[in-house]
Amino acid sequence: MTASQDICVVVPTIREYDCVRAYADNARAHGFDLDRLFVVLVTEDFCDTDAMEAMLDEEGLSGTVFDESDRDDWFETRGLSNYRDLVPAASHAQTSFGLLYLWAHDRFDYGVFIDDDTLPHADTDFFGTHLANLGYDGELEVADSDESWVNVLYQSDHDLYPRGYPYAAMGETVETGTAEVTDVVASQGLWTNVPDLDAVRILMDGDLEGQAQTRTTSADFERDFVAAEGAYLTVCSMNLAFRREIVPAFYQLPMDDNRWDVGRFDDIWSGLFLKRACDLLGKQVYNGGPLCEHNKAPRSTFDDLANEVAGLELNEHVWEVVDDVDPELPRDGDDAERFAAAFSAMADAFETGDFSAWNNGAFLNYCGRQMNAWLDCLSQVEETATPAEVVVADD
Repeated sequence: MTASQDICVVVPTIREYDCVRAYADNARAHGFDLDRLFVVLVTEDFCDTDAMEAMLDEEGLSGTVFDESDRDDWFETRGLSNYRDLVPAASHAQTSFGLLYLWAHDRFDYGVFIDDDTLPHADTDFFGTHLANLGYDGELEVADSDESWVNVLYQSDHDLYPRGYPYAAMGETVETGTAEVTDVVASQGLWTNVPDLDAVRILMDGDLEGQAQTRTTSADFERDFVAAEGAYLTVCSMNLAFRREIVPAFYQLPMDDNRWDVGRFDDIWSGLFLKRACDLLGKQVYNGGPLCEHNKAPRSTFDDLANEVAGLELNEHVWEVVDDVDPELPRDGDDAERFAAAFSAMADAFETGDFSAWNNGAFLNYCGRQMNAWLDCLSQVEETATPAEVVVADD
């Protein structure tokens, strides 16, 4: 560990963990200090964790690998076993474990989520651009619409809507202008090659292998932007950087591993929580660069549809529940405490709400309970924090 190590990079992976090499190469090529990075690979017991640790060592990266057994041990050794179910089994939402790890080590000022089916664009300083976005201060394009939603693909001519965009909000009229942006807490990098679409939209695009026939290029993302206050947007965790203080309001919901079989909306709904909290606190989510190349592996579009269908109706309404939450936030305290207060109000709205009119509405009550448990867990993580488990590369 070095004194400058301040960025926790979280990579959920069961296949292409070698993508980390490309991000390390990108950092070296652009003069970004690798000593600032600590890589957390979140994986499964059936994966080759020794090979993952060897890869970190070969790349000169500090980091650690957590399979399911390691995660169980992490909770148990901190007396947090009661919170183990906050991190679902065999789900992309295991990125929540990365958030807990970051929170347990206060040297981390920033987090970065990277999916293992992505690669950085060689001509762009990936980590440096994300950090520049988080420190941005100046005018930026602001997008809004008459449906209270901003399509992150609004600059494209392809007429695509990303995964998680409500069907009822399609056909919106987009309005753009400029705004003074001074307090960015998250930087969402977008993606070229395979667009991030849901299964219904992929089927409508004529693709049965889960990818979509239409592909995106850098030309589809000409300008960086923020969504207007009161407007929502999809937040995808495949290429995302954020400040430490948002962690209380950024829980990745327990998808897939639940009795309602709701999946695929973990980062989408966490993005709604984050955007509402940002609006309440006067913060911003920056969108655009650095772009990544999304190389989604072929798989059955119908399998994705089966994983998404249980939550499709809920996705049409979750943002409305969030939008109705308007708590009185504490004037004192740091930003993390204020994000926690905003998230607590959203958690209570979900835990106590009557959603019986919607398919699988009780799942939202369950989410509310888990959201409140998330805040409790973070409080106890702070109390039981221990020195970092570090795998330091050999010189």
